[in-house]
This record gives sequence, C-alpha cells and structure tokens, in this order.
Amino acid sequence: MGMNDTGFELRFATSEADLRLAQNLRYDVFVDELGAGGAFVDHAARLERDAFDPVFEHLMLLDHARKGNPCVGVYRLMRAEQAHAAGQFYCDDEYDLTPLKTSGRKLLELGRSCLHPDYRGGTAMMHLWSGLVDYVDQHEIEILFGVASFHGTDPAPLSGALSFLHHRHLAPEPLRVRAREAEYQPMNLIAPEDLDRAAASRAIPALIKAYLRMGGYVGEGAFIDKVFNTTDVCLVMDVLNVSAKHLALYRQAAMA
Repeated sequence: MGMNDTGFELRFATSEADLRLAQNLRYDVFVDELGAGGAFVDHAARLERDAFDPVFEHLMLLDHARKGNPCVGVYRLMRAEQAHAAGQFYCDDEYDLTPLKTSGRKLLELGRSCLHPDYRGGTAMMHLWSGLVDYVDQHEIEILFGVASFHGTDPAPLSGALSFLHHRHLAPEPLRVRAREAEYQPMNLIAPEDLDRAAASRAIPALIKAYLRMGGYVGEGAFIDKVFNTTDVCLVMDVLNVSAKHLALYRQAAMA
C-alpha cells in the first residue's frame, strides 16, 4: 500500500472525508453513468452510499495530480466476521449464500468496484487488484465472492451472455450460490448448440471477464436489481483455483 512510481496512491479509507471521496466516485459511475438509485443516494452532494458502507472497508486508488476528486478507483471489502457484526453480507439480499457460509472456509465479499472512465483500460485496475491480493494474503482469505452487473434489467439483450456464463462457468455444486426467487432470472436462455459464443463473450463486461480469467465461477441464476438498474450475477473465486500467473503478477505489483 502507499504511493508508487506511477503516481497512484493505494490505501484504505481512514476517515469520513475519505469515504465521501469514494462515494462521490461511485455516484459518478453508478448513478450518472449507469442510472442507479436508492434511498441512501444523496443527489445534492453527489454521493452514492448505502447502509452497508460503515461495515465495509474501502480500498481507494488515488491520483493526487488529478483536479477535483483524487479518488479514481474503489473496492468495498467485507470479511465474514464483519458481516456477522452487520447481521448479513450485502449479497445475502440477492443470493442464498448457504454453500459459502457452511464451507468452513474464510470468506471475503467484494463490491462496488469501479474506476473513473478516464482510468479504464490502463494500469489502474491492476493497482486495485494488487491491493486486493495483498489483503487476501494478509487475512488468509480462501473464498472471494460478490455480485457483478450487466447494465439494464431486460434479460432479452443479455440472453447470449447469460447463457454463455451458465454453460461455461457455472460454479461447482459446493460453491453454487443461487439467486433469490423474488427477482430470480434464469441464465439458461439459449441452448449451447444455438449459442453464438463469440458474440456472447463480447457482451460480457470486462470486469466479469477478468474474474473468469482468474478462475472465477458464477452462481445459479441472475438477480434483477431494479433499484440499481442492473442484472447481477454472483461471482465466486476459490483462491486455490485462481491462476498462479495472475496471483504472482498482482503480488509483485503489491510489493512495488
């Protein structure tokens, strides 16, 4: 953690002022860009926030040379003991997490991952992931999970991508969480033999693809989040199965 030779600073939020910087970036991305809402959003102050913010840890990537808000990337992290204090994981509202909770393994929930548009496609995400890997090592985390989103709530334009994820990346039974029935959206919408795999793969957001490349899986079914204007899938990663190449790369970056 700390400043590196790229000019970025990577650290956790340590004050209310830090949290507001992270929430302001989240407003830019989730509210302005993606059309999210919610009872806790402060439109006047341009803050995207929720009731879980006080119990998550907020990993921030800062560029102090940037005018305005220096926070250009953020990740929310919550370990099982923090979720116990909060009464639940964030994902509990969308997915039945029983397979993970009864696994006896150390869990870490990820959420609200975002980058400012000007920093996408470069090294910023790698810096955030290096901090994440450092945290996983420090706390001996064994299972990572969290929801990742497709923009919009209409499953029709997402049918190819959702089907591709279901057929190619469904979590093994011991880790197969399932979307809650209230907003359950089947992902098995197109048979494998009828699927345009290239088009389906192109339609998958870059963040989800990155998790899959590292060895991640998806849970059973998607969840329609009408408040956030998204169709969510639950990604699950067993640290033992994460690509050794990726882990080594991010650990090296964390030490730089």
